[in-house]
Amino acid sequence: MSTTDGSAPERTAHDTGEKGAASGRDAIVRAARRAFTLKPYAEVTMRGIAAAAGVSPSLIVKRFGSKEALFNTVADFGAAADALFAAPPPELGRHLVLTMVDLRDRFGGDPLLRVVFSLGIEDERTLLRSRFREQVTDRLAAALQGPDAALRAELIAGQLLGLGATLSLHRPDGAGAQAGAERLADLYAPGLQRLVDGA
Repeated sequence: MSTTDGSAPERTAHDTGEKGAASGRDAIVRAARRAFTLKPYAEVTMRGIAAAAGVSPSLIVKRFGSKEALFNTVADFGAAADALFAAPPPELGRHLVLTMVDLRDRFGGDPLLRVVFSLGIEDERTLLRSRFREQVTDRLAAALQGPDAALRAELIAGQLLGLGATLSLHRPDGAGAQAGAERLADLYAPGLQRLVDGA
């Protein structure tokens, strides 16, 4: 939360302690993802991120050091990929859907979609897309068996981005509100699983 004059509030209990430290960091990363997605890098400020995250700018500097380091954290898809691909191939389609919904719920935003909607300059967009390819698409392709693994991995990544876009664009009363994660998986996972299997 910001104060009435737009400045960041003083540090509160949620910024300190082990549990508070984790939640404060998550809030900063969420706010930074939104900021770097919606604005060019040069227009993003630490003060603006702090206000959106409900923390002080000094806390962001303490945790991340600089705007560049914070951007590099936001441009990292590794943790999302770890969660998304943590299932054996025969169960991966359903796991991907359930994990996407869970990550969106836990972190207040889509873990992958920023690669599509980033408004940064070409260097920033190139970095995001390069990281996405390396950490998501290429990693998935290496785990798939059978022919056309790279093509299938790209199509799976596209399906995941499509799911994220659908859930984002049709809020608050769209598919995500009308159906729970299990029902979404019932409907969406079979197509993903066919791509995983190469059938």
